[in-house]
Amino acid sequence: MLRLRAGASVRVFDGQGNEYHATLHDITRAEIILDIGAMLETIPESPLQVTLLQGIARNDHMDLVLQKAVELGVQTIQPLWMQRSQKRLKGERMEKRSRHWEGVVISACEQCGRATLPTLLAARDYGNEFIENTADTTLRLMLQPDARASLRSLERPAGKVVVLVGPEGGLTPAEQSLASTSGFTGIRMGPRILRTETAALAALAGIQTLWGDFC
Repeated sequence: MLRLRAGASVRVFDGQGNEYHATLHDITRAEIILDIGAMLETIPESPLQVTLLQGIARNDHMDLVLQKAVELGVQTIQPLWMQRSQKRLKGERMEKRSRHWEGVVISACEQCGRATLPTLLAARDYGNEFIENTADTTLRLMLQPDARASLRSLERPAGKVVVLVGPEGGLTPAEQSLASTSGFTGIRMGPRILRTETAALAALAGIQTLWGDFC
C-alpha cells in the first residue's frame, strides 16, 4: 500500500463480509485515507461451519496452519495449550503472539479474497471445561493416526464440524481419552503419520472436498 500514490484504485473489505471499491486519497506512514465507493460482490463463505481446535505448535508451523486454515474456509480457530505444545506464553508475550496471529489471519483473508474474517479465539488450556463447550456441534473429529475411521467412512454432517489437531508429537493418550469420552471420533489421514501443520490442512481440505464448497 505504501508504494501506491493518491488517486490509485484499490479494493478494501471490512472483515464482516463486505468489500468495496475505494480510491486512495492520502497516505503516510501513520495513516491511510480512502474514499469508499460502491460495494462489490464478494466470494460466498463455505456453507460448512468448521471450527479448528489447533494444539499450539512452534511459531512458523502455527503461522502456516492459521494462514492455510483461512484459505480453506474455516470459520473459527481455537488455539489450545496442550501437553506437547511449546512453552506456554503469558502476559505481554502472549498478547504480542496473539496480535501476530491476528495479523496472519487478516493477511490470509486479503490474499485469498475472503471478506469475512474468521473468528480467532484467545488461546486457552485443553481440558474438561473446554471440551464441554463443544457439545453443540454435530460432528466432532480428532486426528488420530491409529484410528480405524476415515473421512470417507463418515456420513455427511447436518451441522457444525469441529476438528481437533494436536501440536508436534500429537495428542497424549490422556488427551485422546478425554476427547473420545466427550464425543470426538478419531480419524486417520491415510497410512502415513503427518506433521501437525500437514495433518490440519489435509483434514480441512478433505472436509471441504467431501461436504463443503470444493468442486
